[in-house]
Amino acid sequence: QVQLVESGGGLVQPGGSLRLSCAASGSIFRSIVMGWYRQAPGRQRELVAAIGSGGITNYADSVKGRFTISRDNAKNTMYLQMNSLKPEDTAVYYCNGGGTMSRAGGYWGQGTQVTVSS
Repeated sequence: QVQLVESGGGLVQPGGSLRLSCAASGSIFRSIVMGWYRQAPGRQRELVAAIGSGGITNYADSVKGRFTISRDNAKNTMYLQMNSLKPEDTAVYYCNGGGTMSRAGGYWGQGTQVTVSS
């Protein structure tokens, strides 16, 4: 069993930056694919980025070059550094674990709100 807790969301102006964190319980963290997903109002939840246990990454085209996913297996924590934020990045961001590089697994965090607005 893995429990996931996100932090780091908030309100930021367009062009600004935020860093999200996902703290995981359970020793299996270091061996599973982890990912960030987001859901905007009226839209389906979508993959933002995923990272394998060895560090390989996959990004949605809409965030390539602006967002960076990383993980620290010693701290059981995953991060999402978000730069050059746009209003269309506004969404609830969810931490996910146990899936593949392109599909969500069964472990979800509670979500953290990111709002990009002037």
